[in-house]
Amino acid sequence: MLFGLIMVLTFTGSLSAAEAGRSEVRTMLIGALGCNLAWGLIDAIMYLMGCLSERAAGLRTLVAVQRATTTEEAQGVILQAVPPVIGRVLTPADVERIRDELTRTRLPANRARLVGEDWLGAAGVFLLVFASTIPVVVPFMLLDEATVALRLSNAIAMAMMFACGYAFGHLAGYRGWLTGGSMVLLGGLLVTLTLTIALGG
Repeated sequence: MLFGLIMVLTFTGSLSAAEAGRSEVRTMLIGALGCNLAWGLIDAIMYLMGCLSERAAGLRTLVAVQRATTTEEAQGVILQAVPPVIGRVLTPADVERIRDELTRTRLPANRARLVGEDWLGAAGVFLLVFASTIPVVVPFMLLDEATVALRLSNAIAMAMMFACGYAFGHLAGYRGWLTGGSMVLLGGLLVTLTLTIALGG
């Protein structure tokens, strides 16, 4: 969503509010919606690639454990596969129990492949990226005054960027207000730069 918002801001910010007519606004709207449509598809594809890579990595770990010639080798494969914070608290008995379960797990006949959950996730990613465009361009659809629409659009974009930054900070363990504010500053800088270019500065 953050990348989608930044992308649409490059379109709305490049609109010269002092000179924009309905045709310029229409061109900007088409460009912003089309760009985020493509960006959403790209993000969805990247999401699917990440899912496939993760499933393939799990399959490689399973194969490596079952083909290990010693118990120690198999346990080493397991410890390399788990996150370090988890590996540090696993006891030898825990690792051996995991090794035993993996050894008795039947190898799938096919290579790693995507499942329905992955496709639903990709659809969600696409919708999030594309939907982030809608609130930002709505003012241009409802208001005839380009200057007012531009200011309202920027305000909506900044609010959404703050919300995304706040959520990211909470997820990453940082202060939400700090990360949210950082995203707003980034968006403000982007708007300032693009407006300066659009107005011939």
